[in-house]
Order: sequence, then C-alpha cells, then structure tokens
Amino acid sequence: MSAPELIRIVSRDSPMALAQVERVRAELAALSPGIRTEVVPVRTTGDRWLGDLSLVEGKGAFTKEVDAALLAGEADLAVHCLKDIPADRPLPAGTVFAAFLERDDVRDALIHPGGLGLAELPPGSRIGTSSVRRVAQLSAAHPHLECVPMRGNANRRMEKLAAGEADALLLAVSGLHRIGRPDVITEVLSTGEMMPPIGAGVLALQCRENDTDLIDVVSDLNHSATHRESTAERMLLHVLQGHCNSPIAGWARTDAEGELSLSAMVFSPDGKVVLSASEEAGRLDPETLGTSVAVALLRQGARELIDGIAH
Repeated sequence: MSAPELIRIVSRDSPMALAQVERVRAELAALSPGIRTEVVPVRTTGDRWLGDLSLVEGKGAFTKEVDAALLAGEADLAVHCLKDIPADRPLPAGTVFAAFLERDDVRDALIHPGGLGLAELPPGSRIGTSSVRRVAQLSAAHPHLECVPMRGNANRRMEKLAAGEADALLLAVSGLHRIGRPDVITEVLSTGEMMPPIGAGVLALQCRENDTDLIDVVSDLNHSATHRESTAERMLLHVLQGHCNSPIAGWARTDAEGELSLSAMVFSPDGKVVLSASEEAGRLDPETLGTSVAVALLRQGARELIDGIAH
C-alpha cells in the first residue's frame, strides 16, 4: 500500500461544515503525520436555497455538488453530516463510505434569549425550525407553541432570532459545539422529549470505491459502534423509504456491553399520529435490526402515513 501524499477534502462551505473538516484533518494528521490535506469548499443547492427542501431534491440538495466534485476527481474525500445523506436511495455509483467518526451528542437544544425552558414558554411562542421532525414532535407535545419556518446555517438562524423573527430556536447540540457556540444553549432536550434524526451527530467520510489506498488510510478513523448504529438507522430509513418531508426520527445506541438497540418514530406532520417501535439487537446484525424496527412501524401504518405526505 502506498499512502497518498495529499488528500483533497471536499465539503459544503458553511462555517459548520468547514469546522467538521478541521476535525477530520486533525484526526488524519494524528493518524498519518506525513499526509498533507487541503480543503475544497463547494456551495450546495441546499445552502443556496432557503425555501422548502422538497422543491429542490430534498436532502440530496446538500450532497449533490459534493458528490459531483468527488466523482469528477476534483477531490479525494468528502465529509458529510450523515443526517444530510438520503437513505431512500444508494450512494452515488462509484462511491463508498470509508469511515464513520465517533458520534457526537445526538440531542437538540433550545435557544431562548430570556432563558426559558421549553415547558416554560408561553402559548403562542414562535419556535424557529424548518425540520419536519421537530415540528411534528413539538406539535404533539406542545400544541400551544407555533413553529415558524427558518432555514440557513446556525449563525444565520441566531441572527434571525436576534432580529425578532422567532421567540426561540431549536438547533442540534453537536452543531453548536462544532461552531464554538454552546454558550447560547438554554436547555438541552432529552431524546424522550425530542427524538433525534437518523444519523444525528455522525460525520461520514466518503471516497471513490477504487481509491483503495486512500480507503485503507481513512478506514482507520472508523468508530465501530458509530458504524453499527449508523448502519441500523440508515437501513430503517431505507426500508421506510422516508423522504425529506417525512417526520421520521430514529436513534440506535450501544450499551456498555456493546449491545445495540434501535428506537424509531414516524409522525404525521401535525403530530396527531405518532407511531413508535423499539428493539434490542440481541443476535441481529445492524441491517436486520433496522429492517425489523421498520417492519414494526410499517405494520402500524407507516407506509400510508409517509406516502400521504407531499414531497
């Protein structure tokens, strides 16, 4: 094996995405000090478009340009938030996941300028979020609150909050840590209050499948428990054929003994229908676990619920 001398890393050009690249560069430098890295930032459709994602290919809007740079040979390694990679279709032909970095916090955070917690917000408070998963769960548990659409990177959303476009925000805890702003967090919501999205807190590294020398190097960054959890969650989403307007939440976790479990929920957009399933893996491999939990949800009517949502 001949290790590459230079690895060109492609990523979205948002502050958070570039912070994620720096984590990858640091981990690669610690692993292989002789390898140089450089960043190839690209602006994606999802970053340019601030409207409904279903109008611009859904979640694929955050990955298409990154995939294209990788396949065109303009970069060697792509860094993605796993939650942004569609699971209802395979990765682009000719590419593979080379590693999943150790998972960060999967929870959501409430940001309220006055320091109020979610349960303390008065009726009619406007929560800024465009996540159908968050909207459905808020509607189910806190119907007295109003969700207002808000897209853009985390810094931009915080500017909109300061400008009075919302009374509070929901953002990912891991993302706020990545951009160095955990100080703005008012309350961290438990996974019982707000079930995470598929792939929450996971950075996935993608290569061309024929770049075997690079894959050999990058695969040493793989975190096995995160890999198994991600595999179970993405298989769940694949079997459900969830799209970007599907309020689906799912979280696989590994206990102290290394045992894997998966909990998942499917909601109607208004939160009035909530389907739930959970299973411990036991002897099941991650793919079988994801399939089994998805089938339990399908038996409860998840197919009709998902297919009945425009996308």
